[in-house]
Amino acid sequence: MNKAGDDDEGQPGGQSEPVRQSVGKGLSKLSAPSFTPGWSKASCPCCHSERVEPLVLVKLGEKVSPETKRWLIKLIGAPQKDGGAGLLAHPGEEATGNIIVLSAPRCTLLQATEELGLCKMYCSGDMEAFAYDDRDNFRDSDNMEAFLTLAERQFIIKYELDGLRAQKDLRIPGMLDSCVLQKRDNIWQKLGAAGVIVDTFPLHNPDKLKDLSEAWYTSNQLAQPLDKVNEYFGSSMAFYFSFLDFYTWSLLPPAILGLFIAYYSREVQREMLQSVSGSQDEEPQDEPEPLISGHMLQAVFSMLWSTVVMELWKRRSSALSYRWGTLHLAERFAEPRPGFHGDLGVNPVTGRVEPLFPEWKRDLRMALVSVPVVGLFLGLVVLGMTCFYWAEASVQQLHKDWDSMMSQALLFVPSVLHIVYTNMLATVYRTLARSLTEYENHREESAYDNHLTGKILVFTFFNNFAVLFHIAFFKQDIPLLRKRLASLLIITQLVNQVTEVVVPFLVDRFISAPHRTQSEDDPEEDKFRNQGTLPPFPGLFAEYIELLVQFGYLSLFSCVFPLTAVLLLLNNLTEIRSDAYKICKLFRKPFSPPVANMGVWQVAFEVLSFVSVVSNCWLLLLSPRLQDLGQQAGMSGSSLLMAAVMVEHVLILVKVIMAALIPDEPDWIRKKREHIEYTSMQALRQQKLNVQES
Repeated sequence: MNKAGDDDEGQPGGQSEPVRQSVGKGLSKLSAPSFTPGWSKASCPCCHSERVEPLVLVKLGEKVSPETKRWLIKLIGAPQKDGGAGLLAHPGEEATGNIIVLSAPRCTLLQATEELGLCKMYCSGDMEAFAYDDRDNFRDSDNMEAFLTLAERQFIIKYELDGLRAQKDLRIPGMLDSCVLQKRDNIWQKLGAAGVIVDTFPLHNPDKLKDLSEAWYTSNQLAQPLDKVNEYFGSSMAFYFSFLDFYTWSLLPPAILGLFIAYYSREVQREMLQSVSGSQDEEPQDEPEPLISGHMLQAVFSMLWSTVVMELWKRRSSALSYRWGTLHLAERFAEPRPGFHGDLGVNPVTGRVEPLFPEWKRDLRMALVSVPVVGLFLGLVVLGMTCFYWAEASVQQLHKDWDSMMSQALLFVPSVLHIVYTNMLATVYRTLARSLTEYENHREESAYDNHLTGKILVFTFFNNFAVLFHIAFFKQDIPLLRKRLASLLIITQLVNQVTEVVVPFLVDRFISAPHRTQSEDDPEEDKFRNQGTLPPFPGLFAEYIELLVQFGYLSLFSCVFPLTAVLLLLNNLTEIRSDAYKICKLFRKPFSPPVANMGVWQVAFEVLSFVSVVSNCWLLLLSPRLQDLGQQAGMSGSSLLMAAVMVEHVLILVKVIMAALIPDEPDWIRKKREHIEYTSMQALRQQKLNVQES
């Protein structure tokens, strides 16, 4: 039998009994020697082993013939030098079935580890960029289950499949003559378009998933098992939950401050009561307010807090990337992403034969299609905002005429309806943004992700904050801003919990689960198929957007509603466990590429942090307390505005100084990174010398 994962140089009995038993009862049938026709043979003798770990399942179309399936298995198992993926394939329960189970031999995993630029533990005890030629000096390099995480092994299989390209023009055996692969076509994408491949997804390991679930969301522990999350779901998922955990506990200081201000400030209590009741009557003041109001304290604290949080997170992020081996991910001229298409030609940079697409065509598509469509949806945001103002004025007049409990309840209806409208618009836009970015035809995966994220960030910022900025900067209606923010904080969180957890749970419980009933005696292939009945994981876009909007509410407008951090903290304490439950139970296991940080999302949070200075200074300028102080000091409106601008510039300077004083990475991480870069440079130099000598 061929071994994917851990191997002992092909020596029988080389594995210890505990390792052999760790596979679990669920994999024994696919690993048994009597299973025919069995796993494909590894081309490298050192990769032979007694046991194979099923990692990925490929679901074929119902009408795919056995001839096509045999050709596909042969292609998957062929050596990479011959145009194959260099993987291990199993035809499932029978050769005519519609599934193929995949794994990977040791050499393929190690070579991909070097290509991806992952760092692993060296024999000296330090993390080093992995080099295939020096593999024997890395710890556990002969045991793939210890050397690579489950998520890394599964992603490498996807990485190899996505890299399959036709070496010449050929017809797909068993298919119609029209199903032809042209030279350098992406095979996996073409097979998907032709209906040969219906789905490809990583397989759950029931034992590991159970252990992770018990440590993650079913136990009473507050700390998250981030290392286990990284091992099972990958670094991109682990970074999200690490940031969610870090951000949630960072809400404690502003939450405590908000409770203190709301309890002790009579001005804040009066304004919050007015925003709920809709009354604007002034109450007589028995005692003078302090010189520094609660709003001023909250605004200054929010501006400084946002900077400190992001700087401390960058330090934590760099430490996690070192621990998880992604600090030194490869920067290289990669193969085009699977969705890229164009006329076949020679890449002038890499010299490889691949599809080429002129840059001017991409720019033309972006200018004539993407930009107008994005502008159209931004116009729909403005339309919704206009309708909100009209409805707000109508219910205000109605409340003034009726002055009843019913009319008071109607005061919140426009905000609720507008929130529902913006959420529906955002859902439609996210789907359209993917189609637009695909149409732009970006060559690199990173360029695709950046343009997609950019589109969604622009719309998200406009969709969630346009009304708030308009109320604050143009209408200058602080009570309306306070009421609107309170509605957003309460209604949006409820809607998110229902749509993200409750609805998927009900669908799984009453619709999907009855079709996934299984017993311990069922064939492993049926258990694998059952995993495919779960919906695919939609990705972390919605999760990051939710956190970004939260961060915007807190950093930009919390001075008008001090309890913002309290509501966000309560929401996030439940969000951590509900997200964990959702990912473990309600969705299919996703492929997770290795990442070194949050990417463009981190930039978005930092941008909001700087915008918060302008927003809070303007809101303070509009506060009656500050205007009264200006009048008492004999300052005119223009003088007060100039003073606010000066304070704004001083606070921006303070934020810049704080960002400079807090290094983005700890000193020990900086030294480790420089050491990794130095050793990588030395290894490359030695490799060049060896090539010259040979």
